[in-house]
Amino acid sequence: MVQIGYTMMTEQAGPRDLVDHVVGAEEAGFDFSVTSDHYFPWLASQGHAPHAWTVLGAAARATSRIPLMTYVTCPTTRYHPAVVAQQAATLQLLSGGRFRLGLGSGENLNEHVVGGGWPSADLRLEKLAEAVGIIRRLFEGRVVTHRGTHFQVEHAKLWDVPDRPPPIGIAVSGEVSCRLAGHLADLVIATEPRKELLELFDRHGGAGKPRVGQLPVSYDQDRDAAIDRAHDQFRWSGLGWPVNSELPHDGAFASATRTVTKDDVVEWIPCGAKVDDFVDAVRAYTDAGFSEVALIQIGGDQQAPFLAWAEEELLPALREL
Repeated sequence: MVQIGYTMMTEQAGPRDLVDHVVGAEEAGFDFSVTSDHYFPWLASQGHAPHAWTVLGAAARATSRIPLMTYVTCPTTRYHPAVVAQQAATLQLLSGGRFRLGLGSGENLNEHVVGGGWPSADLRLEKLAEAVGIIRRLFEGRVVTHRGTHFQVEHAKLWDVPDRPPPIGIAVSGEVSCRLAGHLADLVIATEPRKELLELFDRHGGAGKPRVGQLPVSYDQDRDAAIDRAHDQFRWSGLGWPVNSELPHDGAFASATRTVTKDDVVEWIPCGAKVDDFVDAVRAYTDAGFSEVALIQIGGDQQAPFLAWAEEELLPALREL
């Protein structure tokens, strides 16, 4: 049976609200949760970007059951991999073993803030592979000195190491990232229901490992209001990964989505309160082979009604998948 997750979308809510939201998701019966890790929102209308790891620490102590996960952190630019390893090990301890470390090659939107330019996609994946190796060695609790192609680590050691290190997930969008994930990850992460990505992941060593997808939704009893909100805050999501990873700030995303219409948005985001529309959207992921799907309710101020509706109507319907 597919596991249904809840997304703490840091781009659309402040830190205290995000913690309240995941507490509500746990009470509503969601199977797991994921958290975005942004320095900028995609569009100014979303309005937020608190520090994800601080939020996760608070969420770990405010909840008791629901698993937590970064979706995703880039361990190569804004954060050094040695720092990510320390953050992840600490989260695993704070949460009592409920944390998974989702990693990706990053977006210019968030990583540009530290300067140094934005590398090509192939170079970003090289850096990601090297970073994963460093993180895994530090999870073992030993002293690590590393002089690699992209990173230097000098006599680093994690002094608080969980008995079970956080499983590592890697986000994929094409063959190179699928090969990297198949070899290096404990699970695979994707934001589109593309069966070919999972087939590539399996071919390169991923067979039998969890596969986690993510789906934006816009619940509202007023369907027009749901569509308006999805268009206002999430019209960027249809641009595709090659574009989304390259644009440097929210203004660029506003310019790139000038011609995206509301009709375009409803083609990829279920809007309104018709349960079957949401179930069909999730089914696209399960049919592609995903074992877990995290939902993003669009609108930071729309989480409470969504969670109530999900508990009463949506989650029972999705359990039947």
